[in-house]
Amino acid sequence: MSISLAFISLGCDKNLVDSEVMLGICQKAGLEVISDESKADIIVVNTCCFIQDALEESIETIVEVGEYKKTGRCRGILVTGCLGQRYQQELFQEMPEVDAILGTASYEQVAKAAKRVYAGENFAVLDDIHSPMADESHALDRVLSTAGHYAYLKIAEGCDNHCTYCVIPSLRGKFRSRHLESLLEEAKRLAQQGVQELILVAQDTALYGKDLYGQCQLPALLHGLCAIEGIRWVRLLYCYPEHLTEETIAAMAAEPKVCHYIDMPIQHGDDRVLKRMGRKNTAKLMQKKIASLRQAMPDIAIRTTLITGFPGETEEEFSSCLAFIQKMRFDRLGVFTYSQEEGTPAARMEGQIDEEVKAERKDRLMAAQQAISQQICEGFVGKEMEVLIEGKIPEDGVYCGRSYRDAPEIDGFVFVQSDREHLTGDMVTVQITAATEYDLYGKEREDGTEFAQ
Repeated sequence: MSISLAFISLGCDKNLVDSEVMLGICQKAGLEVISDESKADIIVVNTCCFIQDALEESIETIVEVGEYKKTGRCRGILVTGCLGQRYQQELFQEMPEVDAILGTASYEQVAKAAKRVYAGENFAVLDDIHSPMADESHALDRVLSTAGHYAYLKIAEGCDNHCTYCVIPSLRGKFRSRHLESLLEEAKRLAQQGVQELILVAQDTALYGKDLYGQCQLPALLHGLCAIEGIRWVRLLYCYPEHLTEETIAAMAAEPKVCHYIDMPIQHGDDRVLKRMGRKNTAKLMQKKIASLRQAMPDIAIRTTLITGFPGETEEEFSSCLAFIQKMRFDRLGVFTYSQEEGTPAARMEGQIDEEVKAERKDRLMAAQQAISQQICEGFVGKEMEVLIEGKIPEDGVYCGRSYRDAPEIDGFVFVQSDREHLTGDMVTVQITAATEYDLYGKEREDGTEFAQ
């Protein structure tokens, strides 16, 4: 009798890759993976607890699927990921829904763990989070849960930055890169499956390879990925500015397949706050890296994230951050209110700020960014762009897609009018006719001629 499993993946895209690898491990072990939790013998919840909202979502999900023990055929719930790594004892003591836990360095044991849960065992496996990454060959058999035309490529695990607000090093361990050869082999397999866009992710993508090879090997990885047949776009997320080298910028500019796009989290624009955050960058350094990127690739889209309401943040420091983003004019920007995470140095700092003040400052940052984004988007009206089709909105009769400026899930869309039939994953040339703060609108070129610019 086969054991059926249902997977629920929460949190970031790096967690999603772990879930896809676990799916592959389970299928290779002969377990049946299904999408209906109510019909599964074992439910695997791959959790996140990076901030309070993520922790609450993970707990709520476990409680919800726990009901299937009463109403479905569920015989056990296996918790994987950050929540189990961080709160093993609390989960067993306070959540009877949980039958077993796999830590962040133990997910390759998911098939064995599922069988043990099915047999009625209760246990936790938390391997050393600082040890080298688990057998990299597991990634070669991962089962994609994205649309199929794009996939995330997780190039490293863990983090060495030790920002004062962040729990990641204690949950994921020190920074450990995957071997270059393994990543290229995985990318080739993904391309053979129809993947056209590879999105590189890690806690700090810009640092790739330094631990293994003595220096950053992100340029070599980019060159290798761009040589793979079938890959059309390579996109970079989570590049910390202090580790972004001129060699990486040159490689991005030299390779036509590399999207002129980068996610570069800066977290703040005031040096005093950055110092309290434990960040290694300064406003001057960030400005220098942004200038280098724009000089090498004048059309580059730069995305960043900020934290507002960090302990002790004064109105002057906030205003400094606001002025910085207005000067830098980021193409994309997201803002998080500071989350006081248990066990972090920042949680013990004086000057914790009221939630109302955090939210008000977030709104002011986003209002400023909306005006910037509106102006930037309007600059594309009349131009042509390559657009990767994501789907169709039948009621509006238009396709939605993404340009090189748009990462999945976090950025905007290009809405396309076309008289042709398209499938998800098609690449079309679109003339932009209108723009809003985050989205573009256009029409597909009808024949083989170029639109007049």
